[in-house]
Amino acid sequence: MESIIEGDSKFSSISAASILAKTCRDAMMQKLDVCYPGFKFADHKGYSTPEHLAALRCKEPSPLHRKSFSPVKVAFEMNLVVTDG
Repeated sequence: MESIIEGDSKFSSISAASILAKTCRDAMMQKLDVCYPGFKFADHKGYSTPEHLAALRCKEPSPLHRKSFSPVKVAFEMNLVVTDG
């Protein structure tokens, strides 16, 4: 397998695949925004925004969140504390 630097500007097939992938991701994020309100998935489409990071400080991360991403890891650790009622 060979990496092609700036392949989307050199090959129309790579450019088309990139557009399709982004379009599919954006549609998926719109649907996930409804399933997991408060994280603004439809707005940031998978990239961190100040609003998304603020939500992680206030809400339990969703199953979609990557646990290896530092703000998510911290949020999971904070929400793992269970108190007996």
